[in-house]
Parts: sequence; C-alpha cells; structure tokens
Amino acid sequence: MRETFSFLRSVCWMIPMLLAITSVMGFLSLLASLVDSRGELQHRIARAWGRMLMAVFLVDLRVLGSEGLESDKPYVFVSNHFSLIDTPLMFGFLPHEFRILARSGLWRIPFIGWHLSRAGHLPVNRVNPRLAVRNIAYAAGKVAGGRSILVFPEGGRRRGKTMRPFKTGAAHIAIRAGVPVVPMAIAGTGRVLPPGSWHLRPGIVELRIGRPTPTAEEPGLTAKALTDRLREEISRLAARPEPGAADHREKRTA
Repeated sequence: MRETFSFLRSVCWMIPMLLAITSVMGFLSLLASLVDSRGELQHRIARAWGRMLMAVFLVDLRVLGSEGLESDKPYVFVSNHFSLIDTPLMFGFLPHEFRILARSGLWRIPFIGWHLSRAGHLPVNRVNPRLAVRNIAYAAGKVAGGRSILVFPEGGRRRGKTMRPFKTGAAHIAIRAGVPVVPMAIAGTGRVLPPGSWHLRPGIVELRIGRPTPTAEEPGLTAKALTDRLREEISRLAARPEPGAADHREKRTA
C-alpha cells in the first residue's frame, strides 16, 4: 500500500509539478536573457528552479566540502552522473556560479538550443574530433576569463554501479585554462530516481565536494593523467556509505 501511494504521488503530483515549474522558470529565464547578456540572472533563476524541484521531490539535500571553494575563483567542476535529477540538484545547491559543458546535439533542439546559448552554456561535439578540439579551446578561453563550468565526464548517465570511463575534455579545459579542477560525487539520487524510472521517491542525497586540484603549478601534467586522478578521487568520494542507506523514512528538506 505504501509503495502504491508513493508511485501515485510521483505520477499525480511530482511529475506534473516538475513540468509546470520547468515551464514557468524556463520562460522567466528566457525573458531574463533579453536584459542580461552574461547569464548571471539566468543562473539565479536556475538555482531557484533546482531548489524548488528538490523541495517538490521531498529530497533532503546535504552539501559536504564546500568550504574548500573560493567564491572569486573559476573552477572546472567534475562529477559522476547517475540520475536525471543530478542537473537540477547541481544548479540548486552547488555553491558557485557555473555553466555546463554538454553535447552539441542539444543546441539543435528548438527552444532548448536557443535557451542554452542565451544562458552561456557551452557545447562539445562528440562525433567530430576537429570540432571537439575547437569547442574545448573555446571553453578553456571562457574559463580562463573567469567563468566556471560543470562537466559530467562519463558522457551520460550510467546504469550500473561502476562509473563509465571518463572522457578527457574536462582535464584538457582545466590544463589549458590553468585553473583548478574540483572532483565531486553525488550520492543518493539513484534511490530517489533510478535510471529508466519515473517513480520519484523521497530520500537523502549528498553532494560531496573534493579538494580543488591545481593544474597551473604542475608543468607537464597530461589530460590523461589528470583524468585518471579525477576518476580515482570521485570513486573515493562516491564509495562512502550512501546517505540514509539504513533509514528509509521519508524526509523533507528543511
């Protein structure tokens, strides 16, 4: 009975609210883009969007390790990726303004592509190596100019317990821009919304932020070596016991 109620709440309340909130906040973000060419106002709207969704999903969100970040520094943030709610979680609770690096195919989708461009997000072509190099160089220039970015280096959501091989784009950008790269791990979203499911279950989620790894102070650092190091650190962060694993009581964000 409890599982049936949970499923009906997801289908009849949470998913309709997801669509409604995303539509309204997306429209407001587009309006904001007409007066803010830097995308800062759009990011604040995206932060509100992410926080509203986590409240609707009854997610108790905890951020660990943010004290190691400096608000006036650009970073390349790198994280694992398991659930569809990872993106709104990041926008809502990562305590640093950022843009995302995403596959260029999204830019060809009507409305979505225009919105991504107006917000200052960055495309990367995963099919054409020459275009990929140009995209990475462009992204590195933006980061060197003070803009932080977020990358999911697995290239998509994973379905098993083991992370996918990491792509080296984030490491190339960090090394070219000479900025620190920050490993992060999301834990708990796989129970809230597993891959391939639309059954949202309340739960505890943690965003675990590792120590920034400098790149400018290490001459000769290769993208492959840095990527391997990041994958090892993210694996270590993710290997901690999942939040609330022994407590399945439904909890709401304070």
